[in-house]
Amino acid sequence: MILVFDLDDTLYPEITFVESGFRAVAKYLHTTYRVSAEDSMGVMLAELEANGRGKVFDRALEKWNLSTKERLGQCLQVYRSHKPDISLFDDARKVLTQCKNRAKYLVTDGNKHVQHNKVTALDLYHEFNKVFITRRYGIDREKPNPYCFLKICDLEKVKPEDVVYIGDNPKKDFVEIKKLGFKTVRVRRGMFKDYRLTAEYEADKLVESLTEIDFEKL
Repeated sequence: MILVFDLDDTLYPEITFVESGFRAVAKYLHTTYRVSAEDSMGVMLAELEANGRGKVFDRALEKWNLSTKERLGQCLQVYRSHKPDISLFDDARKVLTQCKNRAKYLVTDGNKHVQHNKVTALDLYHEFNKVFITRRYGIDREKPNPYCFLKICDLEKVKPEDVVYIGDNPKKDFVEIKKLGFKTVRVRRGMFKDYRLTAEYEADKLVESLTEIDFEKL
């Protein structure tokens, strides 16, 4: 069985990347405009908790009367280009070690530069036969599009039923590839931990930790 993993909230906690990016932006605001990094960080975290990520940098700039389109763009650039301070989940580290001699692939959505920085920071390129950052192939080939999964089948010369995908997001990770016969496992953690959808969207198997998966039987 060929193993395919998701990245965010499957192999590492995505919130740690978000917080790392906020720290980079807070440092940038302090260095450039001599404002409190601690206060900027507090504003961003409060906005994140209250309303999600959409306006966090707007709120930080508003606090210091610095709001312009150009400054917002600078904050976004700092966030997206920073070197993230992130680490693998303990169970992910154990599983990757356990499966070091298995054929393994990574399939991850998102900004291609951001995802590359995450994979580099986690030192994962050498762990996988190939890392598929889906947006490199076009934004329309992000999940749920099965494009990258079918490329893995071609590379390994196997059928979809010989591939298992391990992810966390039932909104997009499993719905299309299940129709083609891919095996699926959902690890219940991160922002989608308690998310419930119809059976069409759900994985074949649900686990609380990657160590619950019997990789010897896959």
